[in-house]
Amino acid sequence: MLELLVCALFTIVPDYLYRRYGQGKRLGKEITLYSVWFELRWGIVTCVMLTVGLITVIFYNHPSTTSATVFFRSVPIISETNGRVAQVHVGTSEKVEQGAPIFTLDSTSQRAAVETARRKLAEVEAELVVAKADILTFDGKIQEARSSLQQALDELQTKRELRRRNDDIVATREIEKLENLTAGREAALAATMASQVAAQTKISTLLPAERASAEAALAQAEVELSKTVVRAGFNGHIEQFTLRPGDIVNPFMRPAGVIIPEEAGRGRLQAGFGQIEAQVMKVGMVAEVTCISKPWTVIPMVVTGVQDFIAAGQVRSGDQLIDAQQVVRPGTILTYMEPLYPGGLDGVTPGSSCIANAYSNNHDIIADKNTGTLRRIALHAVDAVGLVHAILLRIQALVLPIKTLVFSGH
Repeated sequence: MLELLVCALFTIVPDYLYRRYGQGKRLGKEITLYSVWFELRWGIVTCVMLTVGLITVIFYNHPSTTSATVFFRSVPIISETNGRVAQVHVGTSEKVEQGAPIFTLDSTSQRAAVETARRKLAEVEAELVVAKADILTFDGKIQEARSSLQQALDELQTKRELRRRNDDIVATREIEKLENLTAGREAALAATMASQVAAQTKISTLLPAERASAEAALAQAEVELSKTVVRAGFNGHIEQFTLRPGDIVNPFMRPAGVIIPEEAGRGRLQAGFGQIEAQVMKVGMVAEVTCISKPWTVIPMVVTGVQDFIAAGQVRSGDQLIDAQQVVRPGTILTYMEPLYPGGLDGVTPGSSCIANAYSNNHDIIADKNTGTLRRIALHAVDAVGLVHAILLRIQALVLPIKTLVFSGH
């Protein structure tokens, strides 16, 4: 309607003024309801053509959409393990800080596993102490075996010397007996030294490996125990939390509730523009929005991102072929907008529906020396008509609360 009134000022009004003062035809006399078309046909036709052209230029170069929403993410509250709820730390709707416990599962088996792992670690530590004591024992046994061996060697050497001097003094059987005794004591010494080496190897290799395994088992058991306490991963607000003590929790079942991050929906807005605007929507475009949750306010925005694909055309793998007729509604070009000034979205409730306008800016093309004069004039006109869309947005911002509260049957 506003475009029609503006175009009428430049077409119908001049035509009427010419008929009135140039031809002397008066409204209500020569110009009546039945003759207005004949008398003002040129102005009316020109007005319609100019209005259609103006609306096309405005809506194409300065797109508008009512599909603008302050989206926010919600994170499901799910435990990492199965179990029965032992304690609930929060209410149905409550604000939580990062790391705060939400609910606790029954941890009887997990605590038993932790205690078993600790006992196993203590057992390995005790074996290490015993092995170090065995090393000292083997030192004494080795000294004893060396002394016994030396005693046998000395006695054997003495007997051999006596036999060398006189064969009848020492019997051959006695010499052989001493030789066997010496060999046995040498073997005993070697066995004791081998046992000491085995004990040292156990201390340096086997027991440290067993201790590392016990420590890993203890760490794993403590991790499983920590999983019984479900905590908030960030600052946020819990909603729809209906879990109560005694309930069974399963990660594959529905979540116990959702937690909404504190910063969710506070920084930017998403808007879906028509597919025909794919060539117009660019990063850096200035935009304006008005939201239902913050009436009578126009918020300056800037386009920070434009999705280069349309969600309606996505394909999921399945056992049926895709038929193009299944896409009944055409998708939109998703754009991301952020406030032009800090705190622009303060007061806008996350999830609020908004009306958004984006305005093209051809300043760089106009400033280019290679741009022709006619094109500069046309681009100036294109940028200028964005004012009409800005006025329309402000009219919508004024009417929106009245339309919502009065005319929607609220």
